[in-house]
Amino acid sequence: MKKLEVFDPALCCSTGVCGTEVDQALVDFATDVDWLKKQGASIRRFNLAQEPMEFVNNTKAKTFLETAGAGSLPLLILDGEIVLAGRYPKRHELARWFGIRPNIEKAEIVKSCCGNGKTCC
Repeated sequence: MKKLEVFDPALCCSTGVCGTEVDQALVDFATDVDWLKKQGASIRRFNLAQEPMEFVNNTKAKTFLETAGAGSLPLLILDGEIVLAGRYPKRHELARWFGIRPNIEKAEIVKSCCGNGKTCC
């Protein structure tokens, strides 16, 4: 299976899902990473604040950081090739990269209490 490496900006913890003000994009991505791992995907995340040597030891990450700067993170490298930078991918993008069918649940249709789509007021 393919291997995804995620080079995160400096975060307060390994996922960035901590503290009082949580970025929803980080919450969504952490959920999607867990989902992908359950599908058998190989994903490793590196936090600039906690694992700076991973950035130095990866030629593409090091060059990217030197050229674009830490403000351009996250950087995603799939099988040695940069696939995305500057934002976290959506589940459908991750699924496409790994050749996995995305598990997207349909939203439940909520009917009006008055029926026929009219409001009660």
